[in-house]
Amino acid sequence: MPKHVAVVVKGWPRLSETFIAQELVALERMGLEISLHSLRHPTDARAHAIAGQLAARVSYLPEYLHDEPARVWRGWRAARRLPGYARARATWLADLARDRSASRVRRFGQALVLAAEMPAGTEHVYAHFLHTPASVARYAATMLGLPWSVSAHAKDIWTTPDWEKREKLADAAWAVTCTREGAAHLGAFVPGKVRHVPHGLDFSRFPHAPAAPSRRDGSDPADPVVIGSVGRAVEKKGYDDLLDALARLPAGLHWRFVHAGGGPLLARLRRRAKELGLGARVEWRGPCTQDEVLDLLRGIDLFVLAARVAGDGDRDGLPNVVLEAMSQRRPVLATASAAIPEAVTDGLTGALVPAGDAVSLARRLAALIADPWARDHLGVAAAEAVRRDFDFARCIGGIARAFDLKPGAGRTQG
Repeated sequence: MPKHVAVVVKGWPRLSETFIAQELVALERMGLEISLHSLRHPTDARAHAIAGQLAARVSYLPEYLHDEPARVWRGWRAARRLPGYARARATWLADLARDRSASRVRRFGQALVLAAEMPAGTEHVYAHFLHTPASVARYAATMLGLPWSVSAHAKDIWTTPDWEKREKLADAAWAVTCTREGAAHLGAFVPGKVRHVPHGLDFSRFPHAPAAPSRRDGSDPADPVVIGSVGRAVEKKGYDDLLDALARLPAGLHWRFVHAGGGPLLARLRRRAKELGLGARVEWRGPCTQDEVLDLLRGIDLFVLAARVAGDGDRDGLPNVVLEAMSQRRPVLATASAAIPEAVTDGLTGALVPAGDAVSLARRLAALIADPWARDHLGVAAAEAVRRDFDFARCIGGIARAFDLKPGAGRTQG
C-alpha cells in the first residue's frame, strides 16, 4: 500500500472541481499522505470550503516555462540523472512527433520540475484528468521509476487523441473514471485496466431539503415558477439552447430563470437573453460557492441542464450538480447527453429530451412549470435514487481499494 502519493491536478483550487477536493480530503482521512502539485495557479476569486480542509502541501509547477526558466533549468539538471530519464524523454519525443504543440513542450518541462522536486518518500503518482495532468504525471513517474495512475472525467476522455489514450492507459498502473459511458469507451483501448467509480455525493454537505417544493403552477405573475441551472458558460452546457427554449414558452406562463456559474460565454449569453426579450426574467449570479449553490437549489422549483456535445467533441460526464439538485428533491429536466441518463431516468427520476432540441425542451418545460404535482413526484423519486446509487461514502471505496486503503478507516465524512 503506498503511504505517500503525489497528486497532479490542472489547477487548485477550482470552483468547478469540488469532486477532486472531496476525494482527496476523504483519502487523507483514510491515512493516505498526499502532496498536491498544480499545473496552474487558481483563477477563481473564491473557493469552496472543502478545499480548505485538505492538509496536503500544495506546490505550483511553472505554468509557463518562460516564467521560471531557472527553476526549469534546475529541474532538467536534476532530472537527467534519474534512472528513468532516458525512457521518459523517448516517450515525450514520440508524443511530440504526433503533437507538435507548445503545450506538449510545456508538459515535459513541468514534469522535469515535478520529478526534481518530488517529496522524499513518494511511492506513487496520481493524476486527475487524462490529458495534460496525466502527461506530466507519466513523464515524471517514468523518470523516477514510480507507478502512476489516472482518474479520467469528461473533456479529457473525449478530446484526447486515441493513440494517446491507448498508450497512457497501457502504461498506467490503473485508471478510474466516473461514468459507465466513459469506462466503456476507455476500456475498449486497454481491456481490464479502467474501473467505473462515480464521484458520489457527500450527504453531510447536501442533507435533505428542509421543505418540499412550492405548489407554484405558473398562473400567478406575482409568484412565478423558479427555474434554476448551475454550470460554466461553455458550449457543451447548451445554455443558448436553453435560452431559445425559454423564449418559446407560452406568454401566459409565469416563470423566472436563475443561473449560477462563470465561463467565457457568459457575456454572450447575457446579450442573447436580452435579444430574446428575456432580460427581466433572467438572473445571472456568476460563480458561486457550494453553500450558495445549495441555497439556489433549495430556492428553485425545477432544475434544467441542456448539455450537448460541443463542436470539438467536448462533452459532460455526469455533472455533479445534477446529483446535487436530485438530492434536494428538485426535479431535473435535462438532455439525454453523455452520462446524464445514468442518473436521470425519463419519467421516473426526472425528464429527458434530445440534446440540441429547443422545441422539445420548451414543451417539457411548459408541462413541468404548470404541474407542481408532477414536479414533486419526480423530485421525491430523484432524492431516493441519488441516495441509493450515488452515496459518496460508498463510491469513495472504489478509489480507496485502488490505493489498497480501507474505505472506513478514519472516515469522518457523512
